[in-house]
Amino acid sequence: MRYMDDTVVMKRMTKRITANKVWKTLFFLATTFALVALAILLYRIVTQGIDYLNIDFLTNFASRFADKAGIKAALIGSLWLMAVVAPVSIILGVGTAIYLEEYAKKNKINDFIRMNISNLAGVPSIVFGLLGLTIFVRMMGLGKSILAAGFTMSLLILPVIIVAAQEAIRAVPNEQREASYGMGATKWQTILRVVLPAAIPGILTGSILALSRAIGETAPLVVIGIPVILQFLPNGLLSQFTALPMQIYDWAKRPQEAFQYVAAAGILVLMTVLLLMNSIAIYIRNKFQKRY
Repeated sequence: MRYMDDTVVMKRMTKRITANKVWKTLFFLATTFALVALAILLYRIVTQGIDYLNIDFLTNFASRFADKAGIKAALIGSLWLMAVVAPVSIILGVGTAIYLEEYAKKNKINDFIRMNISNLAGVPSIVFGLLGLTIFVRMMGLGKSILAAGFTMSLLILPVIIVAAQEAIRAVPNEQREASYGMGATKWQTILRVVLPAAIPGILTGSILALSRAIGETAPLVVIGIPVILQFLPNGLLSQFTALPMQIYDWAKRPQEAFQYVAAAGILVLMTVLLLMNSIAIYIRNKFQKRY
């Protein structure tokens, strides 16, 4: 039996250890760069916007004077928008994923559908805005309403939720399904009581990311013609509205320096809403993770 020379072994090990250190350093520097950039961005936003963030800012409507400008209409409008987007996108997304993973046959047509759903997740948001303008605003006659914007945003994030739900359902072990069938459960009972509870953490993770994208998107709202400044609150799904990204965009593009600080305060409000949404979803996800 022929053994390798110790010198050759040590030489190869030295190369591998060196390469490991180099890649570890590069990954560390990349992470550090991202964290530093994020810290600088947060510091700039907080220092600029904290002075304008008060009760009057939250309860006033938009104004052409920076010291009187508020975000009330945009904040309430964004909450109305999410009240449409969340149920529509999650119900349709999870339902589609259940059908594709549990009911649809494995053939070329369904594989083609799955591939195109994955591709839709990378389509620019302005394309969905054009689609929403054509179908919901003009063809269906919904106008520049909460319902039209909600349906448009739902289309935007639907592929992300479908893909995430598919992966979560696919990750449930087949043994659990077989055990349910062995106890006499039907396919739907197995999906409802075994598959979905086990897949909920993964589904919620994808939904969190998707909804976070939806609440911060501006391009689709601009395309379908959502107004920037409103002096009233929406009173129904067919009412006109404005949203936080639209209001922040309007303030940020104004030449007056004071409005740059107002925009920073608006960003802080948007980040707070995002954190609250994510915290609720993470709590629900962790609760199911402990149970299943």
